[in-house]
Amino acid sequence: MPTAAEKPAESHVFEADVARLLHMMVHSVYSDKDVFLRELISNAADACEKLRYESIETPSLSGSDPESRITLSLDEERRELSVEDNGIGMSREELIEALGTIARSGTRAFMERLESGKAGEGAQLIGQFGVGFYSCFMVAERVDVVSRRAGSDEAWLWSSDGKGNYSVSPADIAEAPPRGTRILLHLTEEAKKYTSRWTIEQIVKEQSGHVPVAISIVDKPGSEPVRITDGSALWTKSKNDVSKDEYRDFYRGISGQYDEPALTVHFRAEGRHEYSALAFVPGSQPFDLFDPERTGRMKLYVKRVFITDDAGLLPRYLRFVRGLVDTSDLPLNVSREMIQESPVLSSIRKGVTSRIITAIEKLAENEEDTFLTLWKNFGAVLKEGIYEDFERRTQLLALSRFRTTASGEGYRSLADYVKDAKDGQGAIYYLAGASLEQLRASPQLEGFRARGIEVLLLTDQIDSFWVMNAPEFEGKTFRSITQGAAELSQFPLLDNEKASLPETTAGAESFIAFVKDKLADQVADVRASARLTESAVCLVATEGSYDRQMEKFLQSAGRLQEAAKPILEINPDHAMIRAVAGLEDNSPLKEDAAWLLFDQARILDGDKPADSRAFAERLGRIFEKAARSGDAGSPSSR
Repeated sequence: MPTAAEKPAESHVFEADVARLLHMMVHSVYSDKDVFLRELISNAADACEKLRYESIETPSLSGSDPESRITLSLDEERRELSVEDNGIGMSREELIEALGTIARSGTRAFMERLESGKAGEGAQLIGQFGVGFYSCFMVAERVDVVSRRAGSDEAWLWSSDGKGNYSVSPADIAEAPPRGTRILLHLTEEAKKYTSRWTIEQIVKEQSGHVPVAISIVDKPGSEPVRITDGSALWTKSKNDVSKDEYRDFYRGISGQYDEPALTVHFRAEGRHEYSALAFVPGSQPFDLFDPERTGRMKLYVKRVFITDDAGLLPRYLRFVRGLVDTSDLPLNVSREMIQESPVLSSIRKGVTSRIITAIEKLAENEEDTFLTLWKNFGAVLKEGIYEDFERRTQLLALSRFRTTASGEGYRSLADYVKDAKDGQGAIYYLAGASLEQLRASPQLEGFRARGIEVLLLTDQIDSFWVMNAPEFEGKTFRSITQGAAELSQFPLLDNEKASLPETTAGAESFIAFVKDKLADQVADVRASARLTESAVCLVATEGSYDRQMEKFLQSAGRLQEAAKPILEINPDHAMIRAVAGLEDNSPLKEDAAWLLFDQARILDGDKPADSRAFAERLGRIFEKAARSGDAGSPSSR
């Protein structure tokens, strides 16, 4: 007896339940039933493209009808939809090979012929997997395909219910297209909406509106065909051949907005990866600009067929840009509904992002007013890129515009700030808060204003984050004026402010020590202020803690359980401070004054008093004291 090792290996062919395989493929590959129409139109466009290339060698194939077209015919009463093209058509053998074998792509076979030199270059063929046709079984209970090969006197009928079997038989030549293929879908009851002209036209324009073959629709039997697409794609044209009105109309169609685009970016990239891009910056804020999802709105086309508007072609901080990218280089998954992550996609993302930012830079250089409008609409979003995009941080910082203590009602760039900085100034100072009015009234600005030092006034939520992530600009670091010591002693006061220099007297020093003792549980320190020239008090953060505004954001988001104790700074030269500093230490009024000064600083900082009830009671005692003093000094009391 031969041993197991001596027995020859046997070869077997995989077996499959074809009906079940077809059902799984149809109902698992696609997530949206509407795509069946895109797949059939793509196949029809490929057939027209194949005819064009085969006609190069055999011109008679086109005959007297050289113009390619696709016609969609609707019959609501019979619940039928047909897709007909006048492309290359199929012989009996080609029908069996193309439609009788799952995943056998006629387009792929044709491309292999192109690559071997049997046809011209540049074919705009779409299909590649050989499964798109079967998507029609998602909506049809039976599909009949009548096809006549260009130059042939025979026509053939392929028919199947999508359950594992199909038939092929001769078709009446009088009922067949003169050339090409007609696919007739007998729709299910659930899919009868696909006999509605409005539904079909909407799907075509959204998903296949730019395939390189004109598409017409016959909305009921006996009606004349009406062209709904012209087979052109605006982005394939040269910029010099597209008018401003054409760009505007296309922008309005793709964005759903009715304003004028502030910026149009149209280019074709060639070289290692080839693609076309057409992008618009809206003239006004889209309603979803601050959508928490923060996704982009750039559509992806592959060979002029819509694939997805969720490809992440731009970073989130450019989510206001509307437009599209069209390429033939991207690998797709089998359903063509999703793209596969690849170096090609990364290269396209990088290239499109760079071109858009460069275009915005040129706008800032050449059309300042238009750029400022763009910045007012989208500056808060663009600044997210300073926080998120390390590679382009310097570019985005240079693009950014700010309201400052020196800008009036206009805007200033960081380059402007650095150019006008004081000698020896190593920082770009900023103050972050909820509103411009609040910031301009902030006591922390007083010392900087008295010395003519410019301060950025930051009111967008993202500002507190990007300043921590931007280490410097042209050698100057970013520094909050509400954090740590002011470091103003190195800068002289302006001539008209020299009288405002605070002097710390012995009485003021004693009062500062008194306040520090009474507020020991509330503040990290109490000190004489170098930044106050007009106000009595202000709060600042300690050197190693977060900026005051950042602390508030983190607390409101639940990311910081308890804020660090602030520092209370006191202006020793202020009349109110001099008045209360002269009170006896055991005076109840002096203790009330210490707490009221702390609450005043909190209010100026945009907060509420530490204890609202205690604040009201202390304020009431102050009023009572003032009233008694007033009565004692009146003539009627003497």
